[in-house]
Amino acid sequence: MKRISLFCGHYGSGKTNIAVNYAFKLAAEGLPVAIADLDIVNPYFRTKDSEKELEAAGIKYIGLPFAGSNVDLPALPAEMYGLLERKDYYVIMDIGGDDRGAYALGRYTPMILEEGDYEMFFVANFYRPLTRTAEEALGVMAEIEAAGGIPFTAIINNSNLGPITKPETVEATRAEIEKLSALSGLPIAFTSIDASMEGRPNLPDLFTMELQKKPF
Repeated sequence: MKRISLFCGHYGSGKTNIAVNYAFKLAAEGLPVAIADLDIVNPYFRTKDSEKELEAAGIKYIGLPFAGSNVDLPALPAEMYGLLERKDYYVIMDIGGDDRGAYALGRYTPMILEEGDYEMFFVANFYRPLTRTAEEALGVMAEIEAAGGIPFTAIINNSNLGPITKPETVEATRAEIEKLSALSGLPIAFTSIDASMEGRPNLPDLFTMELQKKPF
């Protein structure tokens, strides 16, 4: 397990849900965990929406100064520098969608690469526009890597159709995620599924998660 875990993907890939659940997983294993919301692109789905639950689990939350308000300026948290320097936490980073969001990562890239103890996950949802095929997803990956300056190390299959997702919905994308793995030369870290799904896909390395609740 690496100390720093970064989650990136196309808009609507579900990376925030995965990042939050991954933080809960590490905390449940007794590890000191911090999660940082660096998504300067999408003001709607935020790690901050789970802030109370995260803090109740002993997880340190670092967010954008105006996240959750009607002001959404791309000001990045200065606390991140201290967290990367101290090395006393396992750090989860939720990065904004596509290359625009990955630019925010560039500020911290030198420190992350120097330490070298990281995983950079690409979250793929093959039911979303512009990532419906392995080739399209590979193009998005290349754009994110160029913008953020950190190469991906693994891929995650989060293909779903929201509340109507069934086990066969997920199973149908196995060939595509395996093709993306072959094209990119990267391993499949896991396939994520909603805990409320009826039944389970017949797939290896399932990561069951509770979906983040959006307050209104």
